Amino acid sequence: MKLSSKYFSYCAILLLFTLYGFSQNKSVVNADKKFDDYSFVDAIATYEKVADKGYKDEKMFQKLGDSYYFIADLVKAQKWYTELFDLNEVQETEYYYRYSQSLKAIGNYAKADKMLEKFITKSYNDQRGKLFANQRNYLEDIKTNSGRYEIADAGVNSEYSDYGSSFYNKNLLFASARDIGGVSKKVFKWNNESFTNLYLSEIKSDADMGKPKLFSSSINTKFHESTPVFTNDGNTMYFTRNNYLDGKKQKNARKVTLLKLYKATKVDEKWVNVQELPFNSNEYSVAHPTLSLDEKNLYFASDMPGTNGLSDLFTVTINADGTFGKPQNLGFPINTEARETFPFISQENKLYFASDGHPGLGGLDIFVVNLTVNSEKKTIKNIGAPINSAKDDFAFLIDSKNHKGFFTSNRDGGNGSDDIYKFTELPKPICTQILKGKITDQDSGAILSNSKVSLFDEKFNLIKEMTTTADGLYTFDVVCERIYYLRAQNQDYETEEVQVTVAQTSGETIRPVTLQKIKKIILVGTDLAKTLSIPMLYFDLNKSFIRKDAAFELEKILVVLKEYPTMKIDIRSHTDSRQTNKYNESLSDRRAQATRAWLIANGITTDRLTSKGYGETRLINKCSNNVPCTEEEHQANRRSEFIITSI
Repeated sequence: MKLSSKYFSYCAILLLFTLYGFSQNKSVVNADKKFDDYSFVDAIATYEKVADKGYKDEKMFQKLGDSYYFIADLVKAQKWYTELFDLNEVQETEYYYRYSQSLKAIGNYAKADKMLEKFITKSYNDQRGKLFANQRNYLEDIKTNSGRYEIADAGVNSEYSDYGSSFYNKNLLFASARDIGGVSKKVFKWNNESFTNLYLSEIKSDADMGKPKLFSSSINTKFHESTPVFTNDGNTMYFTRNNYLDGKKQKNARKVTLLKLYKATKVDEKWVNVQELPFNSNEYSVAHPTLSLDEKNLYFASDMPGTNGLSDLFTVTINADGTFGKPQNLGFPINTEARETFPFISQENKLYFASDGHPGLGGLDIFVVNLTVNSEKKTIKNIGAPINSAKDDFAFLIDSKNHKGFFTSNRDGGNGSDDIYKFTELPKPICTQILKGKITDQDSGAILSNSKVSLFDEKFNLIKEMTTTADGLYTFDVVCERIYYLRAQNQDYETEEVQVTVAQTSGETIRPVTLQKIKKIILVGTDLAKTLSIPMLYFDLNKSFIRKDAAFELEKILVVLKEYPTMKIDIRSHTDSRQTNKYNESLSDRRAQATRAWLIANGITTDRLTSKGYGETRLINKCSNNVPCTEEEHQANRRSEFIITSI
């Protein structure tokens, strides 16, 4: 369990569910009180004693599963959520998502995905459901991104929780709940471990770590401290601490002490002037800071007003005079309705963060997004195994110069509830892509040789141009996982531009392009509606008047008739199959007459226009009498044709 790290997120979760007491069972009532007081370990002990006696209750199984979920023991959470769903398959929407996350912890991805499918049907506009719906092959995507890191135990872990590291000079600074040997030890009732302090460990050149020692006594207190970040000059630090300053602890309206961000400065090698940041509040948590490369913006996690999920990532401007602007939510696609937390910005200006809202392997996974890319084109990438696992993985930290770093996980095989792991980023495999395709005529499919094809980057800067070969082919060498724009041009054809997203792995990206002739050939028997790409729908059900959108399209017919003053056309109107044959014949005839009248009113002589209604005798699809069809299918039959009879 991430002591101060997850605490505020789970407080938000609890507010989503109605509290319920079991008056028939004093032990359960007592456990409920501990649950409501966030004493989850104590609540679990009581609930399980009751459950072991064969007592089954939906609300108890919810809270038992939640208690394990909130202390990040997803394997045991899965056990009790299974009991819950076996008792009643119909649950509040959030439980489908939570059960899915727990199932991933035991590697049951097939059943986890089934729960996500049910979550989608119930969640409507929830971004987590949309992300899964658009990335149903997320495991394959994660597999593609995997294998890029070598990991090992960092060598600083204890039997307690160790997490949330930061670089400080040539040292690793991290939070730990280890026993410091004091006379009295304050215990965090959430998981019955000690509150965390900041520790320092030297990063030695031989990759070994120095013995951890306590950081500044002016920073560490009897409550949580964690996740510091330092300015480049090393003289200013921002860090997370419980709502405690100058010996005074404050609580929110529910009597809970939340998290705040603090700032300290170094004077004569001592950290002084500890002050809380102005956008803190007693009523919500703010935690886990990181600085932008120019140190003009501070990024952090919070559940402050304006948060979309349980915790979101925010940014705030640091003004030249040391004051702060108004925090801004980073929004979607970064933030979801779940938890986004532990942001870190690398020297390559990439934002790494932990989330259990984006499709992942289970629990919190680490994701990365390039901050230099325009917001509407940001791609969120799961960095894959072995850093990500079926458990919680978070607090990613990397030195982009030597490709080494640290992260935290509660995966199996660790020393404590959370452990810090070191990693080395392996050289990126060379990814080569060829963008190729054929330029053809849109109508005939004929190959268009000697077409000019231009390649632009995502900012529309010209990269390269070429002329298609005799077989109409173009070929460009491109960079993997980039967005490009293609422009195809040919004499007597309209210019076409298309966007292309190049694949992530080596190979070929195929993108054919079709061109439309600038001036189409029209002959006797040609349907001008098709030639001019006029939509087939003109009339509302049972109506024969010319709608405004239809009049706009009829202008195209009018232009052609005026350009060819000797051209004559036959207007043919059709209906769908609803109503009787006689009614439809009469209706279609009125529609044909209305169309003819509109053209005459706009300057076309009567001798050039004939019209006839065919009713439902020429349907273009299966929708005859009594055949079930959609409204769109019926609309396709309500159309007009403009057949050239002479030129």
